[in-house]
Amino acid sequence: MTRKRRRLWIVLACGLGLGSATALALTAFRDNLVFFMAPSDLAKKEPPAGRTFRLGGLVEKGSLHRVTSGGHPTATFRVTDGGASVEVTYAGILPDLFREGQGMVALGALQSDGTFRASEVLAKHDETYMPKDVADALKKSGHWNPENGPPPPAATWNTLTPKAQAGG
Repeated sequence: MTRKRRRLWIVLACGLGLGSATALALTAFRDNLVFFMAPSDLAKKEPPAGRTFRLGGLVEKGSLHRVTSGGHPTATFRVTDGGASVEVTYAGILPDLFREGQGMVALGALQSDGTFRASEVLAKHDETYMPKDVADALKKSGHWNPENGPPPPAATWNTLTPKAQAGG
Protein backbone atom coordinates (compact mmCIF):
# COMPACT_ATOMS: atom_id res chain seq x y z
CA MET A 1 0.00 0.00 0.00
CA THR A 2 1.34 3.41 -0.95
CA ARG A 3 1.58 6.38 1.40
CA LYS A 4 -1.18 8.18 -0.45
CA ARG A 5 -3.61 5.27 -0.10
CA ARG A 6 -2.72 4.76 3.59
CA ARG A 7 -3.33 8.47 4.28
CA LEU A 8 -6.71 8.23 2.52
CA TRP A 9 -7.74 5.28 4.74
CA ILE A 10 -6.71 7.18 7.88
CA VAL A 11 -8.72 10.26 6.83
CA LEU A 12 -11.77 8.08 6.03
CA ALA A 13 -11.52 6.27 9.40
CA CYS A 14 -11.24 9.60 11.26
CA GLY A 15 -14.25 10.98 9.35
CA LEU A 16 -16.29 7.88 10.18
CA GLY A 17 -15.35 8.14 13.87
CA LEU A 18 -16.17 11.85 14.02
CA GLY A 19 -19.50 11.29 12.25
CA SER A 20 -20.45 8.48 14.65
CA ALA A 21 -19.55 10.59 17.70
CA THR A 22 -21.62 13.51 16.37
CA ALA A 23 -24.63 11.25 15.72
CA LEU A 24 -24.44 9.81 19.24
CA ALA A 25 -24.18 13.27 20.83
CA LEU A 26 -27.14 14.63 18.86
CA THR A 27 -29.25 11.59 19.77
CA ALA A 28 -28.48 12.13 23.47
CA PHE A 29 -29.37 15.84 23.24
CA ARG A 30 -32.66 15.12 21.46
CA ASP A 31 -33.90 13.11 24.45
CA ASN A 32 -33.20 16.04 26.79
CA LEU A 33 -34.77 18.84 24.73
CA VAL A 34 -37.93 20.42 26.12
CA PHE A 35 -40.21 22.00 23.52
CA PHE A 36 -42.79 24.76 23.98
CA MET A 37 -46.33 24.25 22.76
CA ALA A 38 -49.45 26.38 22.90
CA PRO A 39 -52.92 24.82 23.33
CA SER A 40 -53.62 25.44 19.61
CA ASP A 41 -50.48 23.47 18.73
CA LEU A 42 -51.71 20.56 20.88
CA ALA A 43 -55.08 20.60 19.11
CA LYS A 44 -53.31 20.25 15.74
CA LYS A 45 -50.70 17.66 16.69
CA GLU A 46 -50.27 15.88 20.00
CA PRO A 47 -46.72 15.11 21.15
CA PRO A 48 -45.69 11.49 21.74
CA ALA A 49 -47.07 9.98 24.95
CA GLY A 50 -44.88 10.73 27.96
CA ARG A 51 -42.87 13.42 26.14
CA THR A 52 -42.02 16.35 28.43
CA PHE A 53 -42.71 19.80 27.03
CA ARG A 54 -43.68 23.30 28.11
CA LEU A 55 -47.28 24.44 27.79
CA GLY A 56 -47.90 28.18 27.77
CA GLY A 57 -50.87 30.48 27.63
CA LEU A 58 -53.40 32.16 29.86
CA VAL A 59 -55.32 30.70 32.76
CA GLU A 60 -59.00 30.77 31.75
CA LYS A 61 -61.32 32.77 33.97
CA GLY A 62 -63.42 30.58 36.27
CA SER A 63 -61.40 27.43 35.61
CA LEU A 64 -59.08 27.38 38.65
CA HIS A 65 -60.05 24.82 41.32
CA ARG A 66 -57.84 24.19 44.35
CA VAL A 67 -58.26 21.16 46.60
CA THR A 68 -56.22 19.40 49.25
CA SER A 69 -55.93 15.66 48.86
CA GLY A 70 -53.91 13.61 51.32
CA GLY A 71 -52.49 16.80 52.84
CA HIS A 72 -51.08 17.97 49.51
CA PRO A 73 -52.44 20.97 47.57
CA THR A 74 -53.68 20.13 44.09
CA ALA A 75 -54.90 22.56 41.44
CA THR A 76 -56.77 22.03 38.20
CA PHE A 77 -57.24 24.80 35.65
CA ARG A 78 -57.56 25.39 31.93
CA VAL A 79 -54.88 27.08 29.82
CA THR A 80 -55.82 28.86 26.60
CA ASP A 81 -54.20 30.84 23.82
CA GLY A 82 -57.51 32.04 22.42
CA GLY A 83 -57.82 29.24 19.87
CA ALA A 84 -57.94 26.15 22.08
CA SER A 85 -57.66 25.23 25.73
CA VAL A 86 -56.13 22.37 27.72
CA GLU A 87 -57.01 21.04 31.18
CA VAL A 88 -53.98 21.13 33.50
CA THR A 89 -53.48 19.37 36.83
CA TYR A 90 -50.71 20.35 39.22
CA ALA A 91 -49.86 18.85 42.60
CA GLY A 92 -47.98 21.43 44.63
CA ILE A 93 -48.04 25.02 45.72
CA LEU A 94 -48.74 27.45 42.89
CA PRO A 95 -46.61 30.62 42.58
CA ASP A 96 -47.90 33.70 44.44
CA LEU A 97 -48.54 35.57 41.17
CA PHE A 98 -50.54 32.71 39.65
CA ARG A 99 -54.18 33.68 39.02
CA GLU A 100 -56.92 33.52 36.44
CA GLY A 101 -56.48 35.68 33.36
CA GLN A 102 -52.68 35.79 33.71
CA GLY A 103 -49.95 34.24 31.58
CA MET A 104 -48.19 31.08 32.69
CA VAL A 105 -45.86 28.36 31.47
CA ALA A 106 -46.01 24.80 32.81
CA LEU A 107 -43.53 21.96 32.38
CA GLY A 108 -45.02 18.47 32.17
CA ALA A 109 -46.52 15.83 29.90
CA LEU A 110 -49.82 15.10 28.22
CA GLN A 111 -51.75 12.21 29.78
CA SER A 112 -53.70 9.56 27.88
CA ASP A 113 -57.01 11.23 28.83
CA GLY A 114 -55.94 14.51 27.16
CA THR A 115 -55.10 16.42 30.34
CA PHE A 116 -51.71 17.98 30.94
CA ARG A 117 -49.98 16.94 34.17
CA ALA A 118 -47.60 19.70 35.22
CA SER A 119 -44.51 19.10 37.33
CA GLU A 120 -43.62 22.80 37.45
CA VAL A 121 -45.70 25.97 36.99
CA LEU A 122 -44.29 29.43 36.34
CA ALA A 123 -46.35 32.62 36.50
CA LYS A 124 -45.54 35.96 34.92
CA HIS A 125 -43.84 38.34 37.33
CA ASP A 126 -45.42 41.71 36.53
CA GLU A 127 -48.16 43.27 34.44
CA THR A 128 -45.91 44.00 31.44
CA TYR A 129 -43.97 40.73 31.25
CA MET A 130 -44.99 38.07 28.74
CA PRO A 131 -42.97 34.88 28.15
CA LYS A 132 -41.39 34.95 24.70
CA ASP A 133 -43.04 31.67 23.75
CA VAL A 134 -46.49 32.99 24.73
CA ALA A 135 -45.89 36.17 22.70
CA ASP A 136 -44.83 34.05 19.71
CA ALA A 137 -47.96 31.89 20.05
CA LEU A 138 -50.20 34.99 20.15
CA LYS A 139 -48.49 36.40 17.06
CA LYS A 140 -48.74 33.06 15.24
CA SER A 141 -52.45 32.67 16.04
CA GLY A 142 -53.18 36.20 14.77
CA HIS A 143 -54.26 37.63 18.13
CA TRP A 144 -51.45 40.19 18.29
CA ASN A 145 -49.40 42.11 15.77
CA PRO A 146 -46.54 44.03 17.49
CA GLU A 147 -46.66 46.68 14.75
CA ASN A 148 -50.16 47.65 15.92
CA GLY A 149 -49.12 48.31 19.52
CA PRO A 150 -48.91 46.39 22.78
CA PRO A 151 -50.67 43.05 23.26
CA PRO A 152 -54.31 43.06 24.36
CA PRO A 153 -54.96 42.84 28.11
CA ALA A 154 -54.40 39.35 29.48
CA ALA A 155 -57.93 39.18 30.86
CA THR A 156 -59.37 39.28 27.30
CA TRP A 157 -57.17 36.61 25.70
CA ASN A 158 -59.54 33.71 26.25
CA THR A 159 -62.26 35.61 24.35
CA LEU A 160 -60.20 36.79 21.36
CA THR A 161 -61.01 35.82 17.81
CA PRO A 162 -58.15 35.71 15.28
CA LYS A 163 -57.83 38.75 13.04
CA ALA A 164 -56.78 38.62 9.41
CA GLN A 165 -53.09 39.39 8.96
CA ALA A 166 -52.48 42.60 7.05
CA GLY A 167 -50.35 42.43 3.91
CA GLY A 168 -50.46 38.73 3.85
